[in-house]
Amino acid sequence: MLAAVRVLVVEDDDGIAEPLMEGLRREGFEVERASTGAAALAATDAELVLLDLGLPDIDGYTVCQQLRARSKVPIIAVTARGAEVDRVVGLELGADDYIVKPFGFRELVARIRAVLRRTGGALAPEAPPVQQLGRLAIDRRTRRVYVDGEEIALSPKEFDLLSLLAEDAGAVVNRQQILEEVWDPHWYGPTKTVDVHVASLRKKLGHPEWIETVRRVGLRLGPTDGPDRPAGATAAAGAPSAQPPPPSDADPEADGEAADRP
Repeated sequence: MLAAVRVLVVEDDDGIAEPLMEGLRREGFEVERASTGAAALAATDAELVLLDLGLPDIDGYTVCQQLRARSKVPIIAVTARGAEVDRVVGLELGADDYIVKPFGFRELVARIRAVLRRTGGALAPEAPPVQQLGRLAIDRRTRRVYVDGEEIALSPKEFDLLSLLAEDAGAVVNRQQILEEVWDPHWYGPTKTVDVHVASLRKKLGHPEWIETVRRVGLRLGPTDGPDRPAGATAAAGAPSAQPPPPSDADPEADGEAADRP
């Protein structure tokens, strides 16, 4: 079993740092925090650094430069500075990647894994590319979903929502966690957008009962080995398949894009 990757989160804002650290721990990372540049420079043993460039004591670019001068630890700059010149400066001073706030949590995790692969660092354990749950198959590598071997076209947010619920099938995921991980840690739009996507996802899967609402708590992915899909579902039912068929020419993101709008 792989040891958890040690991530140092350098962020002075509690409202950003705490949910970010909680999410990273759920993804299998070992997380520590430094709220100042001085604390970041004093920290040891990190295998990857998420570095906010707007620190209260030392400029983040200086911290980045000093970290790079003494070690090869991978650094991802996490900042609100999105201008091209800021990105170029950060990369030239030693950052391995650059992500601008506000960002999607899943994008951040994907960038962490990509940086670790490029730099030869250890990776936190990943779920198998194809997850088979009864009659439902989720291929995270290709972002495709199958029911009874038939591909179901989902929008990006619908896929992310289903993927999140499937990570721990049967467990309840609260609405706040859904908003933070599928949308944004600082989502200020209407929470009704979750209900819109759930309704669309249930319709497309053809089994509304698979996604269960736990009143006043959240959602969970229930058993997915029930009876055949009803007539008129998005895709016709076929014989159950342990593995999805070869990728088709269908665009899984073309259908349902309207549901991604709040």
